[in-house]
Amino acid sequence: TVTTLPEKQRKRLEASWAGTFYEDVFCRIEEKTFEILYSEKASRPNVPVNVLMGLEILKDGNGWTDEEMYDNFCYNVQVRYALGVHSLDEGLFELRTTYNFRRRLVQHMQATGENLVEACFEQITDEQLEVYAVKSGVQRVDSKQIASNIRQTTRLQLLVEVLQRTYRMLNAADKLQYHDTFAPYIKGSSGKYIYRLKGEKHQRHIEQIGGLMAQLLPQLVEKYNTDTGYAILERVFNEHFKRVESGVAAKAGSELAADTLQSPDDLEATFRKKCGEDHVGYVVNVTETVDEGQGVQLITKVQTESNTADDAKMLNEALPDLVERTELETLYTDGTYSSPAVDTTCQEQ
Repeated sequence: TVTTLPEKQRKRLEASWAGTFYEDVFCRIEEKTFEILYSEKASRPNVPVNVLMGLEILKDGNGWTDEEMYDNFCYNVQVRYALGVHSLDEGLFELRTTYNFRRRLVQHMQATGENLVEACFEQITDEQLEVYAVKSGVQRVDSKQIASNIRQTTRLQLLVEVLQRTYRMLNAADKLQYHDTFAPYIKGSSGKYIYRLKGEKHQRHIEQIGGLMAQLLPQLVEKYNTDTGYAILERVFNEHFKRVESGVAAKAGSELAADTLQSPDDLEATFRKKCGEDHVGYVVNVTETVDEGQGVQLITKVQTESNTADDAKMLNEALPDLVERTELETLYTDGTYSSPAVDTTCQEQ
């Protein structure tokens, strides 16, 4: 246990980042924020939610994989101390517990629109603003493009990938029935499918896939319409193809919207060209205190949207909350945040 460490090492541990995290973050995570995720009925013991949330914060802050996160929790004394666990033989749990926690968070947000992680962040920040007397009258806001962790694919490769996943969605009997239909697309990876195709042949293959998707959608709808794989198939068909008198035609590249699916592994990532550069993913909008007379500055608001979101729209949504939670009087922005709606909101606040 921590108490058995020599006094010099124990004091160094307490004075390290682990002690700071324990006092300023872990101890401020309120379990009542997450109580909606759990049953009120008596059931088997749960891992404390502040441990799970604290571990997620450490994972993202350190850029750990799930495996690295779990290993650090199991064997890293500083990490365990930061999460209020002082002995190596207590508080252990299986990695799937964190997956279940994430799943509950996502399901709750999908059902209610409430982001409990955001609520937790703002509650911790509000306490820190008060405890450390951080002046929040002057703040600044800026946005940054965040890349999605997906591979970049060509249009044809994306369509083949969607067909492959549609085939994997089918039950055993349907796989047998549709095997010949999917055969050209399931012999290897989607990358291998296009590897030896010359560029001028891509369009013909795209048109063929459009015709196949048009046939599959009505054939599979009754049995698979509630499956995510079917929803992706339907979305991609509608985004990339249009029905014409002669059948189905591929949309021109200029007709594809910015929110067209970029990867079946990330259904919300979008495309945006900004300052001459292509971006696929999201935009994060961050507001922070910037009072020059204090040594501590805090981030007060974080918003994440598809990267097609407008800066002014995000600011307009954030302003009422910032005014309510902080002492905001002056906010520095760049020109992209200006809009009539923002002007009106500022006057109202």
